[in-house]
Amino acid sequence: MVLSRAPRLEPRPADSYFLWGPRQTGKSSLLRATYPDAFRIDLLTSDDFVRYTRRPATLRDDLAAHPAELVVVDEVQKVPALLDEVHWLIENRGTRFVLCGSSARKLRRGHANLLGGRALRRELFGFVSAELGRDFDLVRALNHGGLPRHYLRDSAGPLLRAYVNDYLKEEIAAEGIVRNLPTFATFLSAAALADAEQVNYATIARDCGVSAPTVRSYFEVLVDTLLGRFLPAYTRRPKRRVAQTPKFYFADVAVAGVLAKRGRVEPGSALFGKALESWICHELHAYRAYRERDFALSYWRLAGGTEVDFVVGNGACAIEVKATSHAHADHLKGLREIRVDHPEIGRRILVSLDPRPRRTEDGIDILPASDFLQRLWADQIIDEAVASSWKGTDALPLLRARQPRRASF
Repeated sequence: MVLSRAPRLEPRPADSYFLWGPRQTGKSSLLRATYPDAFRIDLLTSDDFVRYTRRPATLRDDLAAHPAELVVVDEVQKVPALLDEVHWLIENRGTRFVLCGSSARKLRRGHANLLGGRALRRELFGFVSAELGRDFDLVRALNHGGLPRHYLRDSAGPLLRAYVNDYLKEEIAAEGIVRNLPTFATFLSAAALADAEQVNYATIARDCGVSAPTVRSYFEVLVDTLLGRFLPAYTRRPKRRVAQTPKFYFADVAVAGVLAKRGRVEPGSALFGKALESWICHELHAYRAYRERDFALSYWRLAGGTEVDFVVGNGACAIEVKATSHAHADHLKGLREIRVDHPEIGRRILVSLDPRPRRTEDGIDILPASDFLQRLWADQIIDEAVASSWKGTDALPLLRARQPRRASF
């Protein structure tokens, strides 16, 4: 099984950077393998945590005694004051840092020093299909999720439940992020039931017995701790009334499944379709981060309910996801309607469970999910769509010239 992790990290990084990612995505293991000789600080250990909390300047003393070109700080959000020392060492001693964490909330809320552009930002997601290659199993992914320990375990249920409990105890309770932990736990289940849907703060607030502003703040907690993300609506020059409310996706489809108590999902069920959409969202966000592409992701929905799951950039590509083994005209309605309102929409793709790729008379590509994912990571979906949308302009040569080298999986 292929277990090389993305993003590709340089053995000798030219710049300091933050590496963010949800709990248990394998950040620490990746950094240990990539930088075995780095000076390492692990703020999960009580010794390091106490030393640097009491006196952050200890970092300067340690590096004076043990000079190092590269320093790895694990769980940096636990001691925000350490970032002032990191800043000084970057500026005055040229030390390079890799700063790893699973939550930027404490740093931002405490107005911590985020190094003012002196450090890049990188992300590590759960497994994507390209990392696993021929060993990628879509049904397994939708039931186990992408977190490495969970995906690789034959029975992931106990690990997933432990993951949720550890998140509540270690990320939420220990950091004092919310005051009422039982209510937040109830919110997690309600939010998971609405995974991959438009966010309705008032409805979830009623289910949890709290105010809508409280629910809004709870969603912010999920985003800050990297457990989920918002997908904004595509509202560029609307001709008809369209949705304005964002959708919300949990970062890991199986974590959402455990919170929603939906059990195992199998092809042919409505829940499988919802899980497939969530997985495609995960792959698109990971592709954008790992390939260092600068494009927006959004969704489009008419007031009457017709929608397209994902719109890339300013319309370079529209992607709809349907867990059907025989796509027909009803499944293509959103992709046809969006072109009526937005002629700028370029390539249109329906991701399905069809046995083989095909193209409709009006140019919609119907791709099996496995084909779509292979083409995505071969840069044959988004890059080609963006290039096509710029065809005939002077920007096309520029686009090709500045594309970064592909990541290695």
